[in-house]
Amino acid sequence: MTTNDEMATSDETIAVLNDLIETCKDGEYGFGLCTEYVDAPELRELLEHRTAQCRLAAEELQRQVVLLRGDPDFGGSVSGAAHRGWVSMRGTLAGYSDPMLLEECERGEDIALARYARALHARLPPNIDALIRTQFQGARANHDLVRSLKDRFAAAS
Repeated sequence: MTTNDEMATSDETIAVLNDLIETCKDGEYGFGLCTEYVDAPELRELLEHRTAQCRLAAEELQRQVVLLRGDPDFGGSVSGAAHRGWVSMRGTLAGYSDPMLLEECERGEDIALARYARALHARLPPNIDALIRTQFQGARANHDLVRSLKDRFAAAS
């Protein structure tokens, strides 16, 4: 990317934003998939909320790309699709369980946090940096919530 002394170009900024859009879309699709299989109503509600949050985060990032006169991504990544395939295969072979689905949600959130952390190293315009920092904090809070629910449901089963 860029050094700490230079601001990212519009094209570099768009690339960072599009990477995060893919990340958000992966979260939207992944949480949506898990919503189909959870048993506990509180988990269904949480996952539906996370699905919507990811969709809204992607839309915020897409608006920034358009303002920069770029073409925003509208889909997830290949690795995200592979992860969703793994979740489906694992669920089919071992049976879907709330702890297993939460484990996979946490794994997806680990990836999202790493991508956001990487984006925070780019020297972005202040308004975009602030948006990414806000979304990163939200992703971290949600990751921690998913982890605590995973641990709670695993202990109960």
